[in-house]
Amino acid sequence: MTETTDSPPEGQPNSETAEPEVATSHPATTESDAADAEDEPEDKKGAALRETGILAAIALVLYYVMLTFVARPYLIPSESMEPTLHGCSGCVGDRIMVDKLTFRFGSPHPGDVIVFKGPPSWNVGYKSIRSHDTPVRWVQNALSFIGFVPPDENDLVKRVIAVGGQTVQCRNSTGLTVDRARLKEPYLDPTTMNADPSVYPCLGPEFGPVTVPQGRLWVMGDNRTHSADSRAHCTSTPADAMNGLLCTGDPMAGTVPVGNVIGKARFIVWPPSRWGGVRSVNPQQNH
Repeated sequence: MTETTDSPPEGQPNSETAEPEVATSHPATTESDAADAEDEPEDKKGAALRETGILAAIALVLYYVMLTFVARPYLIPSESMEPTLHGCSGCVGDRIMVDKLTFRFGSPHPGDVIVFKGPPSWNVGYKSIRSHDTPVRWVQNALSFIGFVPPDENDLVKRVIAVGGQTVQCRNSTGLTVDRARLKEPYLDPTTMNADPSVYPCLGPEFGPVTVPQGRLWVMGDNRTHSADSRAHCTSTPADAMNGLLCTGDPMAGTVPVGNVIGKARFIVWPPSRWGGVRSVNPQQNH
């Protein structure tokens, strides 16, 4: 008896010896594909730069809007508001944040510390704080635009003492009064002024009475003996001036238009040791 081995049909591979064919494909890498791959990081970098530029422009616009309509930092240039606000000639004083919104919906009140543009008669002797060198002046104007340098104008800081329709005066016998009622001024510091209000009630020459015109303000510095305020700009009749009595003439020159008010001092933002709010103390509170 003989054994026979079945052979695969003709034309079919032997399963023991045949290897399956695996189809492989290698996509061709072209020069344009390689260039696109190299350009991808550059495109992302360019998009990121454009996005950063747009965000920076938006931030500058928002900051400008805030400075114009909402709030703005101001540098205190003099010592006229000591000790409430620190400042000195030729040095860096307090930097305050001025609220520009409040007076868009109302008027200043007695006791408010305000920043205002000096009326024409208050600008005599004012000197520009800008450099004569053109490039430097451009830089100063740019920094002023974003609030890091004071604007090139005679901006002043004082406290409102009386408003339109009120009559203010000072006599050594009665002290400073508004509508004949003596004011209570806790913000005055005898040490700062080198004078005691209980001994020298007017802290300078007697003045008034002055009836403040409607739409105008009578303002004075807290450092009463070192402040060129309403008292320094009002007019006097010749006879009263000879007798040392001020502000008995035209009340317009010594008062400030409400329209000149830039805003209300709210916070001391610099230096850090001076951080805090600027209080509005109404000196007429005992009326």
